[in-house]
Amino acid sequence: MHHAFKLGDDVHNVELSRSATAYRLHLGEQRIDIDLRTGADGRAWLTLGERHVEVVIATRGDEVFVHLDGEAYALRYQHPLDRLAAAAGGNAEDRILAPMPGSIVSVAVKAGDAVSKGQTLLVMESMKMETTIAAPRDGVIAEVTYEMGQTFDRDALLIALEAQK
Repeated sequence: MHHAFKLGDDVHNVELSRSATAYRLHLGEQRIDIDLRTGADGRAWLTLGERHVEVVIATRGDEVFVHLDGEAYALRYQHPLDRLAAAAGGNAEDRILAPMPGSIVSVAVKAGDAVSKGQTLLVMESMKMETTIAAPRDGVIAEVTYEMGQTFDRDALLIALEAQK
């Protein structure tokens, strides 16, 4: 099965298939046997070919945070429909979706505002924890769909962006 993951600003296209014991990662012509297991002590171990390393993994929506060999990585799964929309001239980052159900604590922008990548757009609360939602790219706010205090479900459209003119 074909998948794409963002690591930083780079998109990595990979394919996964089943092997006799776990999975096989296809990177171009390379094929690497992979496996992820949790030990009885709760620690997670990643096997990449002959290499066996301890990893710490946390998820938030479609984001996966991996701590491996003293380095931290943030991966974001890209849904195939989002990739197709981007290939057709759209941009998956034009729609900022809720990573989990919650409510709006504060909104820092309004329709028509120009924003820069990384700029705070809003703060949401879910299960007593606040999460700051930042602009994934430079653009102009096309629409803010929720106001302070309103609640929403996971994957609800929070903010829509458009290209700067």
